[in-house]
Amino acid sequence: MYSLSIVQNAIRRALADGALQPIETRTVLLDSGGVRFVLRTVSSLARKDEARPVVAASDPLGAYERSLFVGDVAPSHYILLNKFQLLAGHMLLVTRCFERQERLLTVEDFAALITCLSEVDGLAFYNGGVEAGASQRHKHLQLVPLPLARESADEVPMERVLGNDSRLPFSHAFARLAPHTTAPEWHALYRELLHRCGISAVAAADGEVQSTPYNLLVRRGWMLVVPRSRACFESISVNALGFAGSLFLRSQEELDRVHAIGPMQVLRTVAMPQDVPHDA
Repeated sequence: MYSLSIVQNAIRRALADGALQPIETRTVLLDSGGVRFVLRTVSSLARKDEARPVVAASDPLGAYERSLFVGDVAPSHYILLNKFQLLAGHMLLVTRCFERQERLLTVEDFAALITCLSEVDGLAFYNGGVEAGASQRHKHLQLVPLPLARESADEVPMERVLGNDSRLPFSHAFARLAPHTTAPEWHALYRELLHRCGISAVAAADGEVQSTPYNLLVRRGWMLVVPRSRACFESISVNALGFAGSLFLRSQEELDRVHAIGPMQVLRTVAMPQDVPHDA
């Protein structure tokens, strides 16, 4: 079972018993490439780095802390709270049976995602592989409520330029989602966007895997795929939220570096060159 009230109750419970550990940040807005980026400088990320070694489970998303459990989403998936929350209400949509993060998404993944987005008007994203920002081996999508920052006038800053290929200096594929589309239709569009980015399905013993790391971002009305070349720009890690217009930085030095080069240039460096138009 999954609903907004169940999510809110789970957050209160996990905060009360200490299982949920929000990470404090300071927010700065910075214009770059037609987008007003949200830059968060993390003041207590060391808490996350220090806590990771004490997690004994080789699969923390499978052997999860009970207080982080939100609810089931169909027989195939369940929802967990992200333990170290940079964004309030950050949730993980996890496959019940272990699948590695490099597996391509399935119709069942999209059916579970549609269930979540019908309850919470948020932004879903997927880090397809380590080079795309994935930090866990167990396949999971992520969901954050909107707006991405109270300080921003844009729910998702990158929406200002999505659908305008000339404004994005990296390879990507973008498409609108019609209302009331089904999980098979979402899945078919996802495969089409992968194809347009030159990402193919590779047969493996445990199912189809990706040929190239990539990020996927999904709202109720659109879908975006961005192939990746590397996980970091210098010391700055970039996951799918970077391509939503939100970067997390570990220090003032990293913030100063992003100010100097510009957030859009950071994204261009960790993505692939833009060769041909990919918008539809």
